[in-house]
Amino acid sequence: MPTVVAIYTGQGLAEPLQKVFKELIPDCRLINIIDDSLINDVVSAGNVTPAVARRLIQYYQTGMEIGADVILNTCSSVSEVVDVAQNLFDIPIIKIDELMAQEAVKNYQTIGVIATLPTTLAPTVRLIQSQATRLGKQVSIVEGLAEGAYHALVNGKPEEHDQRILDTAQRLAQEVDVLVLAQGSMARMEKALHEVTGKPVLSSPSRGVTAVKSALEAKKI
Repeated sequence: MPTVVAIYTGQGLAEPLQKVFKELIPDCRLINIIDDSLINDVVSAGNVTPAVARRLIQYYQTGMEIGADVILNTCSSVSEVVDVAQNLFDIPIIKIDELMAQEAVKNYQTIGVIATLPTTLAPTVRLIQSQATRLGKQVSIVEGLAEGAYHALVNGKPEEHDQRILDTAQRLAQEVDVLVLAQGSMARMEKALHEVTGKPVLSSPSRGVTAVKSALEAKKI
């Protein structure tokens, strides 16, 4: 049975992602490591601090010691730590949003990125830009920060959170070919945003797990 260790910087995504794993890799042994102080520290500092990067790398090390065949980094805000950490470990470390970024670049010209935090928006934009460079394609990126949505959610106002994201999506839809949801926790809104805007909407959880499955198959596990 393959072992996957998923690293979370917050509480909200673990349960939905477990359902995706059961659907796509039902024979997987999934182990979750959750440290919600990580995202709090990133939000407070406005960026990924050296201390946050060190803790993440320690969790990757723990994942290896547990016996992980693949590690899944589930948080887009800290995904760039993977670029450094991958050189330190002999097993794949998958960014949950990388396949989503590849799909957006391959299939669309003008890409709208929606996030509820600047610390997630910026690395997601950079990831899409790097994929465009890798694939030799020119794309335009329109940034959509749903200001106040994150704070509404943490203050127990999920309806306000969703409405702010919806308002942002409607604004971006007028000038983009596709909407990319920068945070995995926003995936539950994918269908609603598509229905309201009429635009394709891409989210990361199912694509991230698909990338994990591909990595396991490449290792013939």
